[in-house]
Amino acid sequence: MKELLQLKQNLKTTGDFLTLTRKNEFSLPSFSFEIIHEFSKSKSKAIIIDTGIIVFEPLTHASTKDIVISSAVHGNETAPIEICADLIKQLILGELHLEERVLFLFGNPASINISKRFVEENLNRLFSGGHSADQGQGEGLINKERHRALLLENVVRDFFEQGNTISTASGVNRQRFHYDLHTAIRGSKNDKFAVYPFRNGQPWKKEQLQFLLSCGVNTILLSHSPTTTFSYYSSNEFGADAFTVELGKVKPFGENDMSNFEDVTLTLQHFISGQDLQLKDYDVQDFSIFEIFQTINRTGKNFQLHFADDVENFTDFPLNYLLATDDGIEHRVTKAGEAIIFPNADVGIGQRAMLTVIPTSIE
Repeated sequence: MKELLQLKQNLKTTGDFLTLTRKNEFSLPSFSFEIIHEFSKSKSKAIIIDTGIIVFEPLTHASTKDIVISSAVHGNETAPIEICADLIKQLILGELHLEERVLFLFGNPASINISKRFVEENLNRLFSGGHSADQGQGEGLINKERHRALLLENVVRDFFEQGNTISTASGVNRQRFHYDLHTAIRGSKNDKFAVYPFRNGQPWKKEQLQFLLSCGVNTILLSHSPTTTFSYYSSNEFGADAFTVELGKVKPFGENDMSNFEDVTLTLQHFISGQDLQLKDYDVQDFSIFEIFQTINRTGKNFQLHFADDVENFTDFPLNYLLATDDGIEHRVTKAGEAIIFPNADVGIGQRAMLTVIPTSIE
């Protein structure tokens, strides 16, 4: 009990939830405390559910939105972690007004501590039940990443369902959002971009593209099939407006130029605190929009990419160019303007090694 009280007091004093998470990478006792916001004098509640998992709820007014902001699904993608750590700190210290319910998630604390993408298995391939399926490495919950994916699924489900309870009590229809923040392994011709998960027949939302533009993200990749990513889970299971948002290239802690993320930080601050986002009217000319054309999975031991390690995302190649070989199988460019994204030969057999994309538009 004494130790828990000390944890709570330290967090309330410093606002440093990231350090607390990293010191307790596998588990953390749940606890909560109230916050009085410095300028608005409104009250909110912080609820620590487990390590890397914290919810903020306004207490003095009814909210209308349930917002999930996740980072560190890959532990070496540090810029989003730093963005979220700072937002959490501002909320705990009462420096940022809280208008809406917000769930922050540091996805994979153990991988943060070793500065690796993952410990045993790619966490962003384990949602929508992927944690309990055979993905070439055995059946079921066989490692900590799979257990973590199940926990994160349950936490998101509980968060959105609790929002339903609030909606029933207040009679206000709630909106659900999930922005899963990442950085890419490679550099990119389009420095910041977002993957819009498969919509299962529902239309793409221009207002959400306007929101991303406000974040400094004008390149959008439309997905046309189900996946086991975190953002697709929230979109498919709960109807949330959800995106995987790539904010530049992977860098170690301390090497990110945080001025590159001012737009996304300011937009998230305004969103959380209920300020007018002043979104620009939708104009197709503001965006570079692509759709997935080929999904190339590794099927054999001798998978090889046929371009340099420093070739950037969204690089296109001439027709018939040999992109990859896979134990005798050739993968070539088959359409003009076809470009690569997320190439990674070092994936497990049966997992995605690369996507190709082609230009499209949302009128």
